[in-house]
Amino acid sequence: MDRGSPGRAPLVRAAQAPALDAGAPTDALSPHSDSYRRVVLLLLMLAYTFNSAHRSLIAIIGQPMKVELELSDTQLGLLAGTAFAALYALAGLPIARLAERFNRVTIISMSLAVWSALTALCSTAGSFAQLIALRLGIGIGEAGCSAPAHSLISDYYGRRHRTRALSVYSCGLSLGYLFVTMVGGAVVARYGWRAACVAVGLPGVVTAFAIKRIVTEPVRGGAELSAGTGAAAAPTAPFAWRAEAHELAAVARRLFGRWPSAHIVFGFTVSSFASYGAYVFIPAYFNRDFGLDFATIGLVLGLAGSVPVALGTLTGGWITDFLGARRGRWYALAPAAGLALATPLYVLAFLQRDFRSAAALLAAAGFFQYISLGPTFGIVQNVVAVRQRATATALLYLCLILLALAGGPPFTGWLIDRFADAHLAGAFGATCPGGAGSPACAAALAAASREGIILTLCLQAWGAAHYALGAIGLERQLREAEV
Repeated sequence: MDRGSPGRAPLVRAAQAPALDAGAPTDALSPHSDSYRRVVLLLLMLAYTFNSAHRSLIAIIGQPMKVELELSDTQLGLLAGTAFAALYALAGLPIARLAERFNRVTIISMSLAVWSALTALCSTAGSFAQLIALRLGIGIGEAGCSAPAHSLISDYYGRRHRTRALSVYSCGLSLGYLFVTMVGGAVVARYGWRAACVAVGLPGVVTAFAIKRIVTEPVRGGAELSAGTGAAAAPTAPFAWRAEAHELAAVARRLFGRWPSAHIVFGFTVSSFASYGAYVFIPAYFNRDFGLDFATIGLVLGLAGSVPVALGTLTGGWITDFLGARRGRWYALAPAAGLALATPLYVLAFLQRDFRSAAALLAAAGFFQYISLGPTFGIVQNVVAVRQRATATALLYLCLILLALAGGPPFTGWLIDRFADAHLAGAFGATCPGGAGSPACAAALAAASREGIILTLCLQAWGAAHYALGAIGLERQLREAEV
């Protein structure tokens, strides 16, 4: 049994804990009360908000940084994706294995403090190499967020409410984008990109202290035990490399060795590849094509990319928990439908000649796309055992980071560079350093950005196909996981 940090309220034993899904009214902010669970969920969502904001910062500061440091769009893609993802992917699994054994609250709070401080330190960078080094460090820090957080949430919320709880947590993705676009965009417009790094980074350090102070470590498997559907997790065996490898292989087989979960994970990865690749360059596109300043871009895209995304995320969690209680295949069919509807809306958005129409279509597309988020996280948590949940999330994020985040932004940046060269007969790189230069350079860069983003976002339809395939046999896999 895991123990909380010294000085906290003692943990309630699983047999004595109030039913986590019973909804019994209580005013006490004690461990496992309804009020306390909501506080914990909101604090974890706030940690994910900063995770999302700091990951997305390059998209907001990229254009002025590109001009000052004379970077290519491929280099911006590397900063936003590959540099961040490289050590995120490598650190994710070891941190997840630690989270299966040790205090998850401590891991989350320490990680949040580290990556937030490094984000603020980006303000001191004077070269592409220094930015790469700092982004590598941010990637290591952010690897300590979602895997232990998903595991914590699954011990506070049982199966009937888990997808909804994970959807609330996942709203941090859109809130982070809102924060970084509006706050970061306003600071960039007034004080420059370096000040934006500080303004976006420092609040995460304060949040880390709040999480460490308020959140207690729950009993592993307590949600299932209190609901009468399982037992608390057995104590961990002594550490051994062979045992760790065996456990990792067992989790991988549950996720990737079964048709339904494998297709769901791959569909999520393909959809995320398209999103990460496109959204890094959407703020720059609104500047390049519509001529908007970065404060306006932050306001427009912050609203278009946050509120509808949050509503879609929450809607996906509620719909799939409701329909999934009757037929488990809806955990895959609802995301498939959402992505299928999002794809044409994304394409239409970048064919508009007015930024308001483009933003409205982006908002609608984001709503439908992010219906998939909560159900995907719920499936990953529900097909593995209690002490495999952090590891399962880490494996999901390994696919997400290595394939989607590491590959998407440089892929889209490479497309934009190639299309820009094509528009100027192969002379864009030589005649338009940093994208600046003649009106012909600006026109070529705007057109190339539109084409590269559209081509990337069309991959959403591919992701929808994999979710639809994942519905086949999903109910059987979920039933087997309950045994």
